[in-house]
Order: sequence, then C-alpha cells, then structure tokens
Amino acid sequence: MPLDIASIIAQNTGRNNALYAEHVNSRFAKALKIIGFDRNYVKAAGAYMWDDKGRKYIDMLAGYGAFNMGRNHPAIRQVLKDFMDGDYCSLVQMETPLLCGLVAEELKKRAGYGLSKVYFCSTGAEGNETAIKFVRRATGRNRIVFASSAFHGLTSGALALNGGEVFREKFGDLLDTVKVPFGDIEALERALSAGDVAAFFVEPVQGKGVNIPPAGYLAAASKLCHRHGAMFVADEVQCGMGRTGKFLALHHEEGVEPDMVILSKSLSGGYVPVGAVLMTEAIYNSVFSSLDRAVVHSSTFGKSNFAMAAALASLTVLDDDNLLENAQMMGDLLGRRLQALAPKYEFIKEVRWRGLMLAIEFHKPKSLKLRTAWATVNSLNEDLFCQAITIPLLADHGILTQVAGNRMTTIKLIPPLMINEDDVEWFVTAFDKVMTDLHRFPGPAWESLIRIAKNALGRGDEKARATA
Repeated sequence: MPLDIASIIAQNTGRNNALYAEHVNSRFAKALKIIGFDRNYVKAAGAYMWDDKGRKYIDMLAGYGAFNMGRNHPAIRQVLKDFMDGDYCSLVQMETPLLCGLVAEELKKRAGYGLSKVYFCSTGAEGNETAIKFVRRATGRNRIVFASSAFHGLTSGALALNGGEVFREKFGDLLDTVKVPFGDIEALERALSAGDVAAFFVEPVQGKGVNIPPAGYLAAASKLCHRHGAMFVADEVQCGMGRTGKFLALHHEEGVEPDMVILSKSLSGGYVPVGAVLMTEAIYNSVFSSLDRAVVHSSTFGKSNFAMAAALASLTVLDDDNLLENAQMMGDLLGRRLQALAPKYEFIKEVRWRGLMLAIEFHKPKSLKLRTAWATVNSLNEDLFCQAITIPLLADHGILTQVAGNRMTTIKLIPPLMINEDDVEWFVTAFDKVMTDLHRFPGPAWESLIRIAKNALGRGDEKARATA
C-alpha cells in the first residue's frame, strides 16, 4: 500500500515540537518553545507561510537563504514533477550526466572570471570542504586564512574557518588556520607574508552580521593572495544567486580575481540539496591530474540529475521573474525606510544592506532608563537583547526573523527575492511599533524578556539562543 503522506501529516499536525524534542534535538525544541517560536507551519508560497491555525506569516529568513526564488515556486516544482514523470535515470555514477554539464555551462556563463570547471556536491559546507582540499593540493601548502565573523559551515574542515568561538570550542584540534579582521587588507598581507598559506577564504558579504567589505577590499585581497602564491576563494553560499542584486556578490566590485567560487542553498530553489564549486583550470588539473585520479574526489549525490533539474529551473526563474532587479530595488527601499527610523530610536546603531541582505545593528542607548534596561538584560544573557525584537515581530506581527549570530546585537533580514512594496510596508510598520514599545522602560516588552531569561536559566539551559 502506498504511503499516504498527506494523511500522516494531517494526523500528526501539532506534534512537531514534542516529536522533535524526543527524537531529534530536545535543547533546540526547548529554546524555540521558550521564545514562542514553536509554531506549526503547514503551508508556504513565495514569501509567505501559514500555520495550523490559518495565520499568515511573512518569511524574512528564507530558510537561511535557501529560498531566494520563494517557497514552493510552481515553475520549479513543475520541472521536478516532469522529471519524475519521465522516469529519467540518475546517479548511475559510471556515466557523465547530461544535466550536470548543462548546469555547469550556465553557472560558468553567469559567474565569469574564467572559472572553467565545476564540481558538484550537496551542501555549502561540503563545497567549502572541497575547496579546502583542492587549494591545498594546488599549492602544496596547508595553512588557510579566514576572516573574523566568518561562517563557512560546521563540518570539521569548515569549522576551522569559523569566526565564532562558540561553534569551535570543545571540538578538539582543527586545521591549521589564521584569522584576520574582515576588511583589513594590512592584516591579510601580514598573514600571507610567510609564504605558507594555501588560500584566503572569504564571504563577499558575510552572513553572520551582514558585514559589507570596504570598497576595493575584495579586489585588493585577491591580488595580494596571488602575489604571495595563495588562492582566493569566495564563499557565495548565502550571498550568491542574486541575493545582493547581482548573480554573485563579487560582481559589485571591479578587479576581483577569484580562483574558486562556492554556491549552494538557493541553487535548487530550496527543493533539493545541491552545491557547486567553480574553479580555474589550474586547480582542476592539480586535483584530477591523470586518468587514475579521475575520481580522487567525489560525492555520491553530487551528480544527481534530479538536483540538476532543480538548478536549471531555479536559474530560469531567476531570469524570468527578474529577481536580481527586484532584490536590488526592494533591498534599497527596505534599507532606506529602516535607515529613516534610526534617528527616532536610541537603540539603533546602524542599518546596512546590499540587495536583500540586510542588518539592523543595536547598541547601548544614551538615556539612563534605557541604559539600565540594556545592562539588566545583558547581565542575564548577552544574546538576549535581540529577542526583544524577534519575539514580538513573530508573535504580534507574523514576521519571522533571526538574530544575525551568537553574541551579536544585530537582526538579519534575508527574505525571498520576490518580496514587494506591501511586504516592505508590513515589516517597517511592525518594526516601528516594536521599537516604540522597546523604548518604554519599565514596560511589558522588558518584563517579558526578563521572564524568558529567568525561565531559561531556571531550567538549567546554558543559553536561550535562537540563532543560526
């Protein structure tokens, strides 16, 4: 008897949190429950989601950037249905898959930079692991340089390039790496000067904090790498695929010379795990250097024709729906509207954005009452302040957002690229109201926050975090 998935979902709706807590990750389930994020989403379309009570939400998180084309895009879904209905073959392994070649051709054309080969994998972390292996083979060196606040994945190799100590601590010895301040070209030169560095890995716009590099930094960094015999690797897993208003975030700057570019997340429209590593001919030849080394590096699901069909469909949607242009236009509109609110509120330090990758950063206010509120909350939990914004945005206004990273007082916005002016108005109006309430101390917003903090600490949890 075929599995009736619709009936199974219907019969178990509402058990999400309990099942996840019992069988998967009880700490994460508890954290979501404490801050009121334990919703049961049952439907999604474009930039919107609905829960089991019929409430509509706008998704300003987009699955950490996996849904640039929006959730359940009908054109991508139809391609995948057609693929399955055609009974096409996939993962023969001892073959050269047609759709892999077609996707690689499209990616090379869009990326540019003379990157002539593409290696396919399943995730962004796997793409970074691939790049680590390949640059070490190509240069004969072991050391990797990465930037502060970097996030390249949580597998062991990628973890060595993670700028957040909370992710690295207590996992033992990692690869030989050096951290330099993001945007500091002099620090990068010092790190490269010993001549033992294989590559510099950098996100052209950093996901943790939405940090935008100084003008000319990426071009200067790539040239500096080459001067010292190192590779320049651009991690575009989150900031690529049109997120910043251009296909690659690198495309915002002239004169950049990447040796490798890593893509993933929204490459399949969020339907299928897929990743791609674009590289120069020289790197490719150093790894796959002879016939007997033709499969010296491979990934079981990396050549999936199903994933490639999704990737081709996603690239088509990116063009047909004019998503790059919309990301630039809506990003500028949202960024300017939020920037205009900053003078009204003491807590707002800065609004920064590139396309639809935005950050609202907060800092200690000037007035005595609000400074007291800030100090009280931070004494309980240094990660807690931003929850005073994300919690009411979800609970009162139906807006899903996220904190930009651990120990950061920054809210991050990475919505699907098709959001419109009404969506911008929805968010700005809600954010304005939340900030007004937050600037009243004492007040309900602060009382709720302190109660949440004490509740979490009282249960013995180390932190009440909901970051990614």
